[in-house]
Amino acid sequence: MELTGAQIVIECLKEQGVDTVFGYPGGAILNVYDELYKHRDEITHYLTSHEQGASHAADGYARATGKVGVCFATSGPGATNMVTGIATAYMDSIPVVMITCNVGLNLLGKDSFQEVDILGVTMPVTKYNFIVKDVTKLADVIRRAFRIAQTGRPGPVVIDITKNVTATKTEYTYKKPEPILPDASVIDEIDVEKAVTMIAHSKRPFVFVGGGVTLANASEELRRFVKKIDAPVADSLMGKGAFDGTDDAYVGMLGMHGTKAANYGINQSDLIIVVGSR
Repeated sequence: MELTGAQIVIECLKEQGVDTVFGYPGGAILNVYDELYKHRDEITHYLTSHEQGASHAADGYARATGKVGVCFATSGPGATNMVTGIATAYMDSIPVVMITCNVGLNLLGKDSFQEVDILGVTMPVTKYNFIVKDVTKLADVIRRAFRIAQTGRPGPVVIDITKNVTATKTEYTYKKPEPILPDASVIDEIDVEKAVTMIAHSKRPFVFVGGGVTLANASEELRRFVKKIDAPVADSLMGKGAFDGTDDAYVGMLGMHGTKAANYGINQSDLIIVVGSR
């Protein structure tokens, strides 16, 4: 069926199972908001008082639900207001898709009203970013963005869409997202055997937990592993909640803001096992 770019944005969000969007409207993105309003029974929109709030809300939503967070902003200052939230998601490896709209294609690069090169601004703090100038490529870009945000180490992806694309029509066909499965291809069996040998010979192993355990939904596997090797556990700020804080093996957070037990324990261990942390 033939749809406008704005309609394709909403249909692609529905394809991805998105039921919640955070944002703040503006001129360049009004076509998308008009379509979003028509689907308010399927996608709930939370109007924030500022675009920065939308980006942080999408980030928090992704952390709390395990789903991809989604937020909208208009061109220029609307898009740049989201940068802190984008950077936060990037530093903490949180899957978020930020959809911004820019001025029309004929106005790009001319210092037009509320025109900012948001791709250039966000490139250092995104996993990937796109600018869509052709409506026929819009659906595939959105699908790629969601896949990139979730695969490997998760992270934020920015999609910038020129305003003319939101009004132009093209053929759209529904496409069911392919399942995203854990990728263990980078794990070498020899390395695993070496790690098992090191753990078996260790007398004072110590487990340090990061946010990757939460992102991988691996808390139960971590709990069983800790019980098997009978080691104390400390965590980073991002690792909070990945291991039960009331467990006898837990000694607190590591580092400057951590506990004395955690810092002394890791210094006196003979093997540090880092799980889900860079």
